[in-house]
Amino acid sequence: MAICVLLAVAHTWPLVLHPSRLSLNANADAQLNEWILAWVAHQLPRDPLHLFQANIFYPARDALAFSEPLIVPALIGAPLAWAGASPVLVYNIVLMIGFALTAFAACALVERWTGSLAAGLVAGSMFAFNTHTLTRLAHVQGIHIYGLPIALLAGDWFVRTRSWRAAALLGAAVVLLAYTSGYLVVFAVLMIAVVLVVRVREWTVSPRQALARLALAAVVAGVAVLPIYLPYARVARDQHMIRTLEAVQDFSATPRGYLATAGRLHFQAWSHRVFADPVDSFFPGVTILVLAGLAVTAALRSRGDQPLRSRVVMLVAIAAVGFVLSLGTATPIYGWLFRIFPPMQGLRVAARFGNLFLLAVAVLGGLGAARAMEGRSAWLAIVLIALVNIESLQAPFTYQPFTGIPPLYKLLADEPGPVVVAEQPFFPRSEIFENGPYVLASTAHWRPLMNGYSGYTPASYQRYADAFWYFPQDWAIQAMKDAGVTHVVVHALAFERDHQDVLPAIERRTDFELVAAGRDGIRLYRLKR
Repeated sequence: MAICVLLAVAHTWPLVLHPSRLSLNANADAQLNEWILAWVAHQLPRDPLHLFQANIFYPARDALAFSEPLIVPALIGAPLAWAGASPVLVYNIVLMIGFALTAFAACALVERWTGSLAAGLVAGSMFAFNTHTLTRLAHVQGIHIYGLPIALLAGDWFVRTRSWRAAALLGAAVVLLAYTSGYLVVFAVLMIAVVLVVRVREWTVSPRQALARLALAAVVAGVAVLPIYLPYARVARDQHMIRTLEAVQDFSATPRGYLATAGRLHFQAWSHRVFADPVDSFFPGVTILVLAGLAVTAALRSRGDQPLRSRVVMLVAIAAVGFVLSLGTATPIYGWLFRIFPPMQGLRVAARFGNLFLLAVAVLGGLGAARAMEGRSAWLAIVLIALVNIESLQAPFTYQPFTGIPPLYKLLADEPGPVVVAEQPFFPRSEIFENGPYVLASTAHWRPLMNGYSGYTPASYQRYADAFWYFPQDWAIQAMKDAGVTHVVVHALAFERDHQDVLPAIERRTDFELVAAGRDGIRLYRLKR
C-alpha cells in the first residue's frame, strides 16, 4: 500500500506539497465534487434520512441525486471535514487516497491470481494511473474505482468455488460501487454478467446451488442499495432525468480515442496528432499492451493451466464489451442494452465504459508481467513498473490557488429565521457551470440556495433564471421575492460591462439591507418584503 500511496503522490504532483492551498477549481466539476463530499459529511450525522434533500437548486427536491452520491469517498474524507478542514483540502486528500486504493485493489487482484507482488504493481499502476483517470482529476468518482477489481476478483472466485463467501464479496463490491457512482455499479453488473456468461461451464457444475447463492447475494445487495436507488428513481420520474440516446452520442468514445493519450512521453512524441478530447482518451501504453499480448499468447499455448486460459478469455471478453459500449450509439449494441437494462438510461457519458477495457488490459498486463518475470532478476520488475508509470505520467499539474471561502458566507449560517439565498448574477442553463463557486461557498452556511450546478439541471432552475438573470431590474427582484428569496449575494464584478451600475441601483432601493461587504466587490444583502 505504501508504494501505491507514493505513486499517487507522484502522479498528482505537486498537490501533496500544499493540499489546502492548491485546487482544481478552474473546473466547476471539481467544485461540485467538493460540495458533494462536504454535504454528505455534514448531513449524514445530522439527518441521514434526508441526505438527498441537498441545499442547492432550491426548491427542487432530491438535489443530491442530480449527480453522483459519492458517499464512500465522502466517508473517507469525513474525519477531516469534521475536524474543520476546508472542502478543498478534503477533496485533495480523498483524491490521492482514491488513486492509492484503486492501484492497491488491482494489485491485490493480480497478486492473488499470480502470487507476484511486482506483477500486481504493474497492473495496479496501469489501472489507477492512465490517461483516462489522470485527465479526470476533477471527478473523484472516476478515481475511486477500486470496487471494479474487487468485483472482478469476487466474480472469478465465485465461478470457481460457488461459495457463500465469494457471493457475499460480490454483493459487497456492488454495494460499494453503488454508494460511489451510478456509472460504476452499471459497469460492475455488466462485467459480472460477462464473467458468468464466458465461464458458464465452471459455475453450472452445480447450477442450483450457484444460482441460489448468487440470487441471495443479489437480493441482499439490492436491499442495501435501496436507500440510494429510491431518490434516483424519484428524480427520474418527477424530474424526467433520463438520458436520451441522442445525448449519449455526444459523449461517446471513438476507435481513434484508443490511440490517444495525454501522457507526456507519448503526447509530445506522437499522440498530439490523435488526441482530441480527454473524454475520448484510452491508450493504455505500449508496455502494458506488450505484456497483455504475452498473457494471451501464454494462454493459447498452455494446455495444462486451465485457470490462466479461463481468466484470459474472460478478460478479453470484458475488454471487448467495454470497448464496444464506450462507442455508444456507433453500434446497435448500446441501444439494445439501453432499452432492456433501465439503469443505462441514467448514463450520459458512454465513453466511460472504457474503464472496463482499461481494467481488463491492466489485469492481462499483470498476468503477462508475472510470466515475463518468472526466474528473472528483480530488476526486470522494477523496470516494468517504472515503464508503465512513465508512459502515463502527466505530472506536474498546474493547480489553481485556493484562498478560502469569503468570510461573509459564514454570516448566513447565523441569520435568524428561514433563509433562502440567491447569488447574482444568476446564470442561465447554458452557463450554469458559472455557479460552481456559489455551490462551493454554500458549504460555509448550508442554507437553501436557489443557484446550483450538477450533472442535471432541473426545469425549475431555468424558470427562475429566466427572471433572475435580469437583476437588478424591478421585475427580476419581485420574482426573487415571489420565490421566497430572503438574502442576496451580489458579485458586482461578475456583471462585467454593467458592473458599475449594479451597486448604485441596489443602494437606491429600500428593500435591500446591507449585511456585509467582502473582497472582490462581493456584498451580502437581506431582501425585505
